[in-house]
Amino acid sequence: MFNIYSIKEQLINDTASLFDQYRIFYKMESDLISSQVFISERFEKQDSFIFIAYKNNKPAGFTQIYPSFSSVAMKKVWILNDLFVSKPFRKSGCAISLLKHVEQQAKKRSIFSIKLATANSNKEAKNLYHKLGYQLTNEFEHFSKIVAE
Repeated sequence: MFNIYSIKEQLINDTASLFDQYRIFYKMESDLISSQVFISERFEKQDSFIFIAYKNNKPAGFTQIYPSFSSVAMKKVWILNDLFVSKPFRKSGCAISLLKHVEQQAKKRSIFSIKLATANSNKEAKNLYHKLGYQLTNEFEHFSKIVAE
């Protein structure tokens, strides 16, 4: 069983450590100081929702959600931007616990939908999302462009 908390000031360092591991997973260089600054800024500015999971008092995983809107539906949506489970806790139900917690919190806040993306090669994540009722949408093609470095 996982204990899941909304981020608080005293949980920033644990969250930042997981966030740094998450970035390493995506082939970025480790940068714990910048990770701490980034997570601290999200907390202070309250521009994201961050949930952290613990098992036996050890940080196991986290998720970060950015609030947004659907103009067409004229409703609030959440962009589940980050989901990460530390290696020792993978395949233990942590990701499922985090995703279910996000869904519960979204329902409480009358969020219309939760949107997420994952790498094409991340078969385990895609299987999990399908299992939990997330549907692949092909209605739109998404584009991105880096405009600042």
